[in-house]
Amino acid sequence: MALPTVIQTEHLSPAASAWLGERARLVVGPVGSGAFEAAAPEAAGLVVRTYTRVDDALLDRLPHLRAVGRAGVGLDNVDVEACRRRGIACFNTPDANTQAVVEYVTCFLCDALRPRLFLTEPVSRARWDEIRQEVVGRRQMSELSLGILGTGRIGRRVAEVARAIGFTVRCSDLLDIPERDRHGAAQVDAPTLFAESDVITVHVDGRASNAGFVGASLIGRMRPEAVFINTSRGFVVDHAALAAWLAGHPGAQALLDVHDPEPFDASNPLLGLPNAHLAPHLASRTDAAMEAMSWVVRDVWEAIRPR
Repeated sequence: MALPTVIQTEHLSPAASAWLGERARLVVGPVGSGAFEAAAPEAAGLVVRTYTRVDDALLDRLPHLRAVGRAGVGLDNVDVEACRRRGIACFNTPDANTQAVVEYVTCFLCDALRPRLFLTEPVSRARWDEIRQEVVGRRQMSELSLGILGTGRIGRRVAEVARAIGFTVRCSDLLDIPERDRHGAAQVDAPTLFAESDVITVHVDGRASNAGFVGASLIGRMRPEAVFINTSRGFVVDHAALAAWLAGHPGAQALLDVHDPEPFDASNPLLGLPNAHLAPHLASRTDAAMEAMSWVVRDVWEAIRPR
């Protein structure tokens, strides 16, 4: 019996790829490559990460597809309804990168609130004293309130960590989150969250209705020295509105790991603002998280394996 064909369009851990390759005919290549085009007519499985868009146009080229696996949290780049109409199963790894993202958010908090400096050469006593006067955290985390927009797996873990550090924590979600899952965070509506938090961190999902959710109305409620963090989805934030607000509030900061589009181009209105810090989508980039996400291949194989 011929082995079922699976196409892998983006990077997976070598161990996960090898495991799948022992069971299926594994073809590795991005959409549009010769390898992809040759395998597409017979592919039973498809494994993607972030930048392969699985929509009707792509599915039309995969007539025998039975399963799609996204090595990541959410199915933002997979048209689940289009797959459902064709009887294609969809899989992802919802908890694989929670710890990595929470650690990354904690690093952003330190970047914003606890400036640090390393010396590469000896300095005079006078300069030593000057540095110790200059490099000072003006606000201590235990004096601040942190607001979490979106209280899913990552948001809840951020609440737990922030409370342990000493923040007063608030959260906002479309759902009424049970108190035991909020780790001591008070649940409020989004306008209150933005108005009453010194730090705001966004952890919403990729549903279409969240596009532009953080717009001028919410952004305009932020405190003059607020720290705004987004590690969820770039399209959730109106970047033009955020740029305009940051330009008028030099004491505020924005730290963004996700963008729309990615990679961003020269038209991004946040470029050049000294209080806007743009990172290249690194929150989930730990070996452990990428390994865990890659094992979506197990679900894909279970769905297509010969019975």
